[in-house]
Amino acid sequence: MKWIFRTTITIAFSIIASSAAKAQEPSYIQYVNPYIGSADHGHVFVGANVPNGLVQLGPSQIAQTWDRFNGWDWCSGYNYISEEILGFTHTHLSGTGIGDLNDILILPANGSPHLHPAPFNQMDKGYGSKISKANEKVEAGYYKVLLEDYDILAELTASERVGYHKYTFNKKDNPHLLIDLGFRMNWDTPTDTYLKWVDDHTIIGYRFSKGWANDQKVYFAIKSNTKFDNIDFYNDSTAVKGYRVAQGKSIKAIVTLNPAKPVELKVGLSPVSTTNALQNIEAEIPDWDFAKATQKAQKKWNDVLKKIDFQADDNTKTIFYTALYHSYFAPTLFSDVNGDYMGTDKQVYNDKTHQQYTVFSLWDTYRALHPLMTILEEQKSKDFVKSMLNIYQQQGKLPVWHLWANETNTMVGLPAIPVVADAMLKGLIDKQDLELAYEAIKTTAMGYEHGLDFVTKLTYIPIENMSNESVAWALEYAIADFGAYQAAKFLNKQEDAAYFEKRYKLYKHYYDAEVGHFVGRHANGTFRRPFDPFYAEHRNNDYCEGNAWQYTWLVPQDVQGLIDLMGGDRKFVEKLDEFINLPEQLDNASPDISGMIGQYAQGNEPNHHVPYLYAYAGAPWKGAELVHKTMTKYFTNDPAGLCGNDDVGQMSAWYVFSAVGIYPANPMDGKYVFGSPLMQQATFNLPNGKTFSIKTKNNGPKNIYINKVKLNGKNYPYSYITHQLIMQGGELEFEMSAKPNKKFAADKTFRP
Repeated sequence: MKWIFRTTITIAFSIIASSAAKAQEPSYIQYVNPYIGSADHGHVFVGANVPNGLVQLGPSQIAQTWDRFNGWDWCSGYNYISEEILGFTHTHLSGTGIGDLNDILILPANGSPHLHPAPFNQMDKGYGSKISKANEKVEAGYYKVLLEDYDILAELTASERVGYHKYTFNKKDNPHLLIDLGFRMNWDTPTDTYLKWVDDHTIIGYRFSKGWANDQKVYFAIKSNTKFDNIDFYNDSTAVKGYRVAQGKSIKAIVTLNPAKPVELKVGLSPVSTTNALQNIEAEIPDWDFAKATQKAQKKWNDVLKKIDFQADDNTKTIFYTALYHSYFAPTLFSDVNGDYMGTDKQVYNDKTHQQYTVFSLWDTYRALHPLMTILEEQKSKDFVKSMLNIYQQQGKLPVWHLWANETNTMVGLPAIPVVADAMLKGLIDKQDLELAYEAIKTTAMGYEHGLDFVTKLTYIPIENMSNESVAWALEYAIADFGAYQAAKFLNKQEDAAYFEKRYKLYKHYYDAEVGHFVGRHANGTFRRPFDPFYAEHRNNDYCEGNAWQYTWLVPQDVQGLIDLMGGDRKFVEKLDEFINLPEQLDNASPDISGMIGQYAQGNEPNHHVPYLYAYAGAPWKGAELVHKTMTKYFTNDPAGLCGNDDVGQMSAWYVFSAVGIYPANPMDGKYVFGSPLMQQATFNLPNGKTFSIKTKNNGPKNIYINKVKLNGKNYPYSYITHQLIMQGGELEFEMSAKPNKKFAADKTFRP
């Protein structure tokens, strides 16, 4: 009896201690404001998902300004200003400048069924409902809204591969569900769609489409807790005759039911088959418990957000944790629970040794998002690179902008090379894959498209060969070539290293000393004339989404070489000063060029490293001024709180790094340059079990300058820290000041 008593007491105390521990675990999701970036040009996804999940379940709205302003701002399917919802779709893009996805639309409804979406401001002419922000709630992993025209409360959550819906019908007037596989948003058009009514609680199907992804295939399965009384199928507006099956270009279904209780749907997605979609549901959300599924989704978000314990005022914490949240929207899972995935060659592969990923917006994310993941997510970073190597084997080159088993070839350069090379140097590629990784890098770098055949011959790309964007392509090639150089050197391939060293310095061929900028060159060697450094017409100059001023600094791989081109430290700093103090004028500008400080454009990626270039010339205090102004001016806690597209997390990852006071200006040398931290302390909980803390002393709104630095209690004279030092764990302390210490890291010995 004594033993039983002691055991009972022990168990009781264990339960109490466990409950207390759970109760004391900080809630980081309380600082996430998913509306940030949902207005204007942020283009972020708003809805329910989990970190890097295949499913992003959320509303698709009327791009109500297609004919009045610019529907471009509905690339994600949602914009804060919209007051209507057409339905809920299971895939979305976040922060892109091109639209696609918004697949598998489901809408709960009352009244007479409609088969086509309502036009703007005419909700009685089609399906969809008015909403109000007062009746909409969005949190990490959870979305809720009242569909006012139907008086239906919709709630959404998700797992990695399953979207979970809960619909409460407050009135019952011919209650039904609409499933619209013909629904198209932005540039997407269905090519083949299919639905099958399997049993009273199950529907399966697929949606094939052509859009930004030229040949996208989504397979799905729908499980319901409520019996389907009847299903009427249509191909566009034409009733489909047949028994429980419909196939065509635009298949739709009206599902009638009797909602005696809230209707719950679990929608599993798969890139491979409806069988796998059903397996994904069974593996990830086997129970009918919406609250439990929501709790699990929110725990997954809390678990990734707590990887950085960021201590600051609540407003800054909200901006920070929302940025970290957005940094986990992509890449997205692309393999099923059984390891199946669709290759870019449209063959089905099975690999249980890693997770396959897609949505690689690499021209954006190689700069900060992927370096951030190398600190926070060792296994995911390995899987990202393994996914890229698989894509290389399937299509013959590393991905450029990979989307649902499709190479879109969007944007310029060879942006996967920096990611693969950086992973190699940081030990994130398994030994058995090192030679494959190098083969992928070299094969990709030795291509011939978009002027690359000139680069392989160690010369410049004539503008006769490429009528526009030649400088942008060349500078991005040079950045990738530095990655190839680093990889060759790492693997002791000396001949290749010497060759790629020459290639990463080819940027010098475009420097026109007469005007002090990189300029396109004719085949005879002369530079383009007339020349206007402010001219920024989209896809009609030597640059991509920028002008000569903005591309003058795109040499992160050889900043010292750029300094030498400009005549040394003093002239380099003077030109940077001129750059950020110029008028904010743009001639025929691309809408991507935004977030202006002088000619510095925070709203687009080619300038993201610019504030940190000052440190290379011995003036890090000037960089602190620029980065602090950028963070506090262009990142705010409101729906228009981003100054440009989030670009699948890159804009947010820039803020995550910059807010803690460090940034990978060259994303392939393992160095993080100091800037101007916004917090009192940020502790990185590293994948290896260690912690790395960045503390600030005397920090405040006016104390924006780093006066001196200590690492593990000892004076640290450098204006950067290495990846290796961070991963060893420890403590970095910034002593801040309202006045710049112009001697700090001014000596070349201590510069990055």
